[in-house]
Amino acid sequence: MTRRRSARVLATALLTLPLLAAAPVAAAPSAAAAPAAPAPDPAADDRPVAVEVTRLDPRTVAPGGTVTVEGRLTNTGTETLTELTLRLQRGAVVTTRAELLAADADPDPVTAGSAPFATVAGELAPGDEVAFTYTATTADLGMDRDGVHPLLLNVNATGPDGGKSRVGEVRTSVVQQTAPPATATSVAWLWPLVEPTHRDAAGGFADDDLAAEVSADGRLDRALAVLERLPTAVLPGAVEPGPVAPVTLAVDPVLVEELALMAEGPYAVAGQEGAGTGTEAAAAWLDRLRAVAADHTVVALPYGDVDADALQSAGLPAVVTRSLPRAAQDPVDGDGGAVVGGDSPGPAGADLLAEQLGIEPRTDLAWAAGGSLRADTLATLADGGVDTVVLDSGALAAADAVLGLDGGAAARATVAGDDGPVPALVADGRLSDLVGSARTTEGGVRVAEQRYLAELVLLSQQPVADPAGQSVLVAPPRDVDPDPDAVAAMITDTALPGLRPASLADLAAGPLSGADGALAPADGDPPQAAGLDPAALADVAAAVELRDDLAGAVVGEPADALAPYDAATARAASASWRGDPEGSRVVAADLRATLGGLREQVSLLAPVEGSYSLASNDAPLVLTVQNDLPFAVRVLVDVRTRDNVGLAIGDVGVLEVAPEQRTTLQVPTQLSQSGRFAVTAALTTPDGGRLGDPVAIQVRSTTYGTISLSITIGAAVLLGLLFLRRGVLFVLRRRRGAAEEEQPEGTVWPPSRSPV
Repeated sequence: MTRRRSARVLATALLTLPLLAAAPVAAAPSAAAAPAAPAPDPAADDRPVAVEVTRLDPRTVAPGGTVTVEGRLTNTGTETLTELTLRLQRGAVVTTRAELLAADADPDPVTAGSAPFATVAGELAPGDEVAFTYTATTADLGMDRDGVHPLLLNVNATGPDGGKSRVGEVRTSVVQQTAPPATATSVAWLWPLVEPTHRDAAGGFADDDLAAEVSADGRLDRALAVLERLPTAVLPGAVEPGPVAPVTLAVDPVLVEELALMAEGPYAVAGQEGAGTGTEAAAAWLDRLRAVAADHTVVALPYGDVDADALQSAGLPAVVTRSLPRAAQDPVDGDGGAVVGGDSPGPAGADLLAEQLGIEPRTDLAWAAGGSLRADTLATLADGGVDTVVLDSGALAAADAVLGLDGGAAARATVAGDDGPVPALVADGRLSDLVGSARTTEGGVRVAEQRYLAELVLLSQQPVADPAGQSVLVAPPRDVDPDPDAVAAMITDTALPGLRPASLADLAAGPLSGADGALAPADGDPPQAAGLDPAALADVAAAVELRDDLAGAVVGEPADALAPYDAATARAASASWRGDPEGSRVVAADLRATLGGLREQVSLLAPVEGSYSLASNDAPLVLTVQNDLPFAVRVLVDVRTRDNVGLAIGDVGVLEVAPEQRTTLQVPTQLSQSGRFAVTAALTTPDGGRLGDPVAIQVRSTTYGTISLSITIGAAVLLGLLFLRRGVLFVLRRRRGAAEEEQPEGTVWPPSRSPV
């Protein structure tokens, strides 16, 4: 995202560089000098003169007044132009905002009236610029009614071929207002100070781009300068001077946290100690923010400005809740339900802003990234302490009631949530986008300011029935890259007749929109509609699953022990990654790898020689557990033998291991035979998640088990019986031999074999 902004700034610089080379040349209207009607005009894209308006006064003109336009003409073509002339042409007056928006789709030909041509002295070579000043009265332009009059600044010149043609133009408008309306329109501003994170999942700075953003002419330098350039005055009821228009600052705590780390002194970048260059710039920017925050209300965005809708759609409402600046009463589970005694988040964002800025930020307001929120996301935010949400007018199905296209404009509304209506402040999407794109508006930032003012004046001039009048909220995009002077002028315009500066609190107590509160349907599947890359969101979900499994093993409060990793999760799920899928995938993959790496920091230590001897048939198996984490954990030991024959393993139960310590444990065993046994030992969390790598151990034993001892005794008994039998037979043979010697002579014995 930073690279895209840098490229945009570089392109702007290259386009405007030639404007710095030429000296101003004044032009004055002259009826006598008016040339004949020019030849047919080339297409607008082919016109070689770029017109930039630097002054358009007054902002609102009264009948009979004079309109002054100043600016620069730059030849962006390849041929020298001569006989330059210019004039103002007026279109048909519009008196309502609806008519003005309709004219955008079908532009007015701007031929209702015109002032005389004025000459611009000299010629305009390629790449050169010339300044001009043009004045015309309302009578010259034929302005006879109050309202917004479209204007066209028409530039003509003679080319090398001698032909006269229109070579440049710019459209703007002039507002005629005779008297302010009876009821003023309240206008409030919500100003973002948000930046994509520049740290990795481990908390170290991955790059030093933030230093450039807060240095002179960086995006955040310009964003803060807008507030510093607001004029001050002693307002009614005040003693000290203050800004003429209140602005509510929406600050991401991550931005302040990163700048505070940079301001502390030398810091590492991409692992290189002392490589950071933004210490002084960060400290100076924070000092400026403290001064501005003392004069304006500060809203604490969720830590990391998480993409709440994307997380909700991915089944991760607990991540949203943990990121909120105020702790929830009942933390939510993965399905959005309450968890009694669950992992409660802390108000880290609010505390951080209070400590660094010396203020108490609002924590009850949530500004939807992208302008819209799902109904179930609204419920999650409400459970986390959010009372009011800020949406974009495009989020409502009935946006006309907010924009003032169907009756009076009102920024206060209610939207339908799962648990009932939710109070909302609805930003005017058109005006907000206009502020965000002011630097790239054709004709320059003064043209953008004039369009902003024209829409507000038309709103203020339309009749309304509500005695409270109308209200408008302007909330530029989070990555707004402003022109400080132009946007400060827009904010100051709210003090013009018919308009009234207001705070968000004023809008919340103001007129209620007639919108029915239905949210406009989002396009596509929820993750894509919410804006985060689906692959990145899948990695975030996997990392959260690892985190939740480890949380079940933490001894003590998991939210405290895992706070750095919850912060890393919020940074990886930031809405700032919308539109940068590649960067989003890199950050999410780093988060998943980092959370997975925590498992490797709790492990079993294998015996030095890979084997272990048991001294008896019930000797325990002694193992060592190493915990390199900075917090204590509970682990389970899973010891198994191949085929589970000859060696029985007992249950150890849950073991608590102190942080950054080794702990020995004795695993009960029971041998039923001697020999060698292949044993595998592993650690898991109480919920079954693997910790470290399994360890293979060779267990040997020379002791006799019960069966072996029984077999040995049985064999000895059998051997004894065999010896006894042999002895008995020997004795019997001896006795038989003696009996044969005592037989009388003549005794005939039968033959030992039968005769053949």
